[in-house]
Amino acid sequence: MNYIDRNGVTTARLQGLEEDLGLNDLRYEVILSILYVTYCPAQIPSNMFLNWIRRPSLYIGGCVIAWGLTSALTGVTHNYGGILATRMFIGLPEAAFYPGTIYLLSRWYTKKVELAFRSSILYSGLLTSNAFGALMAAGILHGLEGARGIRGWRWLFYIEGAITMFIGLNSMWLLPDYPHNTRWISPFERQLAQARLAEDAGEADQDNDSDSPWKGLLMALKDPKVVLFCVMNASQLLGLSFVNFFPTLAATLNPNFSTTIALLLAAPPWIFATVTCIASAWHADRTGERYFHIAGWWWGVVVGFIIALCTMNTAGRYVSMFLMATGYSGCAMTLVWVSNVTPRPPAKRAAALGLVNGIGNLGNLMGSYVWKAEWGPEYHQSMIVSLAALALSTVLALVIRQLIIRDNKKLDTDERAAMEGADRTRVEEAARLEGITFEQAMERRKGFRFLY
Repeated sequence: MNYIDRNGVTTARLQGLEEDLGLNDLRYEVILSILYVTYCPAQIPSNMFLNWIRRPSLYIGGCVIAWGLTSALTGVTHNYGGILATRMFIGLPEAAFYPGTIYLLSRWYTKKVELAFRSSILYSGLLTSNAFGALMAAGILHGLEGARGIRGWRWLFYIEGAITMFIGLNSMWLLPDYPHNTRWISPFERQLAQARLAEDAGEADQDNDSDSPWKGLLMALKDPKVVLFCVMNASQLLGLSFVNFFPTLAATLNPNFSTTIALLLAAPPWIFATVTCIASAWHADRTGERYFHIAGWWWGVVVGFIIALCTMNTAGRYVSMFLMATGYSGCAMTLVWVSNVTPRPPAKRAAALGLVNGIGNLGNLMGSYVWKAEWGPEYHQSMIVSLAALALSTVLALVIRQLIIRDNKKLDTDERAAMEGADRTRVEEAARLEGITFEQAMERRKGFRFLY
């Protein structure tokens, strides 16, 4: 629902949104991009706050309700200023969601064999929303056009916003909080959940008294890998920014296609991408490998761009759309990799996830101006820019990989480095949770390595 609500304007555009609100191409691009003005910077303090509060279920659920209400109110706008205001505000509650949920998952699942697969299931919601969101939109735009004197695109926002608010209300009591304070698990299960994470990283997954949210932010900013991840993610999302224009790209396959047919054709590539995303993450968990499970899918997108640059044939372009969609299989692993290389303390991990996703979404902001209507229906300039951005993200990911290999070699050759990098308080808590001595816990801590 997060992505369905965010991208509602891209499907509404196909049936009267621009005409009813007096939008031209520039105003439409501003409406797409203005969301990121609030969405990007708000993610950093949101994740810092999420790590500090005790009940993430209430916080995340409340944010879901807030953006659902804002999305529904988009349907009552009557001019450019009105939709601009709703698009700007919707970025604030949405900022809590994706980095926040990845952080919450990292508080429950181990990095070695669980987190990537679970995160891909979460991310598949984005991919399936691009498929079934388009199908839902096709039904609403076609079936409710003019119902009760209301345009179909307005019904689209009303219905999708109402569904989102219903989900948000239920998630407030269905979601868990953290392992140590979730209300509906037993004391034994609480200890087991915490002991699993302690064994996974050699330290308890908790902040010390000195690990404030601000200290976590400073630690993340001082880590060169986090800075590189920020730039890499921005470049990646610029390269994948076609997602906001996917229904429009489907409409360019054949000028005779109706809005309904274009939306239906936009669905299968995302269904295929959902399958590849989950399969790739499952394999990444089994192997512990990260770089090729991320960058490899970008190379498939590059092939898709090359095909689309070389032909306007309907079949060829449709195949390229499948390859383009699979690029999000790599995108799904990005924050997982960030979590893997910034495991402790949680304050640093939370800030790093907020930084990487917040700054990274500047790529989507730039992408709003890359896919210009005047460059259609070929969009050759747009694809060249996107191709170059994916090439840059590939290089940056390789640099990160080499930095991690260097850090691991240092741990391999110098046991003292592994010991010095440990936090005594968290190791002591890990020993208590696992029922072993401090010395045994420190021996386990020696085996910790970063995943690359």
